[in-house]
Amino acid sequence: MKAVSFGCFSYFYGKSNPMGKSNNEKHYEQLVVKSNVKQQAYTNTLSSFNLLKEVLKELADEFREALDGKVAEEILPEFHEKGLFEAEFRLAGDLLVFSMHSNVFVFNREHPLWKLDYIKKDPLNGYCGVIHIYNFLSDSFKYNRLQDLGYLIARIFINQENHFFVEGKRQSGELVKDFGIDEVTKKVLRQILETAIQYAVEFDLLVPPYDQVKIASVEQMKVEISHSKIRTGKRVGFKFNSDDV
Repeated sequence: MKAVSFGCFSYFYGKSNPMGKSNNEKHYEQLVVKSNVKQQAYTNTLSSFNLLKEVLKELADEFREALDGKVAEEILPEFHEKGLFEAEFRLAGDLLVFSMHSNVFVFNREHPLWKLDYIKKDPLNGYCGVIHIYNFLSDSFKYNRLQDLGYLIARIFINQENHFFVEGKRQSGELVKDFGIDEVTKKVLRQILETAIQYAVEFDLLVPPYDQVKIASVEQMKVEISHSKIRTGKRVGFKFNSDDV
């Protein structure tokens, strides 16, 4: 009898297995367990995303009240729910796009998550839903500049027990250390969002290196200049992963 590893599980094949169950029965049980784990992680992530939307709306209202009369109307923040899995928060020249993936993921074996006692005790807790936070320029969407770049500034991972960890710009440096302790709450999401918003506002648009933009075709000029569509991103021509503010 031999064993083959798949993900977090080991399967046996041959005429029998240690539990005296057929191969099909064993596989059915594993399918049920893993499917239920993924479904619960998805449900928790969706609930957290809905809570995140509530916090974004509250933040937009608070910003508007604090800034009203002090800045131009177009600078005031706006929150837009774009569907079940997406929301937007615009503030001045920045647009934060919040996107929940509909699938549940497991981390590669080199990820530090697997070193946690919490995960060693139950590897199924390593399955997580994910919420991404991207930073774009508001004008990229306003002028439909499809070639413009956005930047992933944070992502939130949530598992079947509603435990989470967040990684990204200026987010907690502890990363996964407290994964088995921290749970998603409105207060926690507010802290994550405030950090992401502050980072986006302070993450300035840099002039791209001359050599990156010194040549342009006639077609590019006719199309891009007439529609303000010259490719733009806060760090075009620079390495984003080595840049911070």
